[in-house]
Amino acid sequence: MKLDLLFIAVHPDDVELGAAGTILKHKAMGKKVGVVDLTRGELGTRGSAETRDEEAAAAAEILGLDIRENLHIRDGFFKNDEQHQLQIIEVIRKYQPEIVVTNAYDDRHPDHGRAFQLVNDACFLAGLPKIKTTYQDAEQKAYRPRLLLSFIQDTYIKPDIVIDISLYHQQKLEAIRAYKTQFYVPGVTLDEPQTYISNPDFLEVIIGRSREMGKSIQVPFAEGFLSKKILGVDNLFDLK
Repeated sequence: MKLDLLFIAVHPDDVELGAAGTILKHKAMGKKVGVVDLTRGELGTRGSAETRDEEAAAAAEILGLDIRENLHIRDGFFKNDEQHQLQIIEVIRKYQPEIVVTNAYDDRHPDHGRAFQLVNDACFLAGLPKIKTTYQDAEQKAYRPRLLLSFIQDTYIKPDIVIDISLYHQQKLEAIRAYKTQFYVPGVTLDEPQTYISNPDFLEVIIGRSREMGKSIQVPFAEGFLSKKILGVDNLFDLK
C-alpha cells in the first residue's frame, strides 16, 4: 500500500500527542495515513508492552489509520546504526510515503532526538539504489520521500509550519486518552505510580500548546511541525 503520510515515532503515543489532529485532518481529506512505532514502549514506568499494544490499536481505530505496525526495536537502547537504518529503509520503501513525520530533533526524552536522527538518515539512504533491501522475498526499489517533518514534543521549539486542527481537537484528546495506563483519564483509577505524563496537568499543557499554536494563525487549536529543509510555496496567497 502506498501512503500519502507516514508517521514514524519511537514510542506508541508519541504520534498521538504531537500530531493526532493533523492525522485526523488528512484522513478527512481522503489521504492514506499510516503509523510505524519503533518500540513497544516497554521501559515506561506504567503499564507494559502488552497494554501499550492494546492502547495503540485502540488509538489507531480512533485515528482511522490505514496501517499501524511496530518494529519491536529495543526501547531506550536502540542506536542510529546500519541495522536499525535498514529496518527503517525497508518500511519507507514498502509504503513509499510522500511525506514522513517523525519525533522532534531535540526533546526531554533522549529517545526522541535519537529517533529523529535515525529516521532522517534512513529517509536519505532509502533513495540510494546500491543499498539493497527485500520485502516478502522481493528486492525493493530505492525510494526517497519528498519531505521529512518532525512534530514538537515536550521541549518547546518554534515551529516552521502550523496546521489548524480545530475541528479535530476533541478527537485528538480521545486518541491520547486511549493510552489509559499512561495518561490521566477521568474516572479511571490504576494502581500505578504517578509519572510526569500521568499527572492531570500534563494533558492541560498539551491543550495549552495547541491553543498557543492556534493563536499564531488565529484559530482555536493547531499543531506545529519542524523542517530541516527550506519549504516553498507556488503562491504567496496560499500562506496564512
